[in-house]
Amino acid sequence: MNGGRICLKPGKEESLRRFHPWVFSGAIAAMQGNPEEGDAVEVVAADRTFLGIGHYQIGSIAVRILSFRPAAIDHAFWVGRLRAACELRHMLGLAGDPDNDTCRLVYGEGDRLPGLIIDRYGATAVMQAHSVGMHRARTAIANALKEALGEGLQHIYYKSEGTLPFKAALEPENESLYGRPDTEPVVLEKGLRFHVDWQKGQKTGFFVDQRENRLLLEQYARNRSILNLFCYTGGFSVYAMRGGATLVHSVDSSAKAIALTEKNIALNFPDDTRHQAFTEDAFDFLEKTDNAYDLIILDPPAFAKHKNVLRNALQGYRKLNATAFERIKPGGILFTFSCSQVVSRNDFRLAVFSAAAQSGRHVRILHQLAQPPDHPVNIYHPEGEYLKGLVVEVD
Repeated sequence: MNGGRICLKPGKEESLRRFHPWVFSGAIAAMQGNPEEGDAVEVVAADRTFLGIGHYQIGSIAVRILSFRPAAIDHAFWVGRLRAACELRHMLGLAGDPDNDTCRLVYGEGDRLPGLIIDRYGATAVMQAHSVGMHRARTAIANALKEALGEGLQHIYYKSEGTLPFKAALEPENESLYGRPDTEPVVLEKGLRFHVDWQKGQKTGFFVDQRENRLLLEQYARNRSILNLFCYTGGFSVYAMRGGATLVHSVDSSAKAIALTEKNIALNFPDDTRHQAFTEDAFDFLEKTDNAYDLIILDPPAFAKHKNVLRNALQGYRKLNATAFERIKPGGILFTFSCSQVVSRNDFRLAVFSAAAQSGRHVRILHQLAQPPDHPVNIYHPEGEYLKGLVVEVD
């Protein structure tokens, strides 16, 4: 049900007329009907012209627009949006592929469902809410998801303890909303198998956003020695092994991540001695490396989650990449990434450029990388573009 109406200040409706799906609290002139946090509210211009309907929330982003047309946010609405998301993944060849049963099924604003993330791992869907409205609608969304996916869906796991705004005081619990989980979940990505820990692992348990970039790495792996820093589940390492690398070293400061990496290597390449894993700080490991690798992968966690730490984050990227440039073998290949949303593509490229200049090496860009198409960017919401990467040759 709709919880009220929000009236904007004069001139503050322009971003909504351009279909940007956020209403900031500073744009609000008045609220009618005393909406509760998470309610669906109508948003109108100063002249009372309808602009959209969305979830109300206390904070800087006050409303996330679900529809720019009058609509009831009911079962039919959820089913329609989820079916559209499923159809896109079918079109992309990510659903129904016998060699791939994992993908991002819903990517927030990119699928016109702001505040909602759903990753599919075989017969399990892992749902994350990033807004109070999506949290309160979790049961309705789960019911709609069952209808949209049909018999192929056997389990829905809700994992939002760490993603909801802390000011809402919701005290959410991770839980199964439907079905029973597989005790030893293994998923298939492009013919490779991976253990996924969606209950205790980072994000939803696996970084599906690097799938296409892992495939690209595989093409460069043959006859190369490879260092995978910040390896987490070892995704890049597994692809490098299949690509014919002569040696693969995986590094992560988390012992749990290293254990999971070793399980994934053993799952795909049992008794293969080309791989070795190290539980160590990636910066420290790289500092000790002396021209030992033909290819290095830098895929760190987000250095900046807020704009107020952007400067420090860019310094971190420069330092990390400069050290890699200094340590990599002549003729080496560097895969380097940033998943920080507040770091723009130009900012990241400038950081890598500065690192290259600092190292004094000759560097050429071979590829400019981004998130895959199951993480679509709403053209009216450029903030949805977060993953950026470069593949460079270092002489």
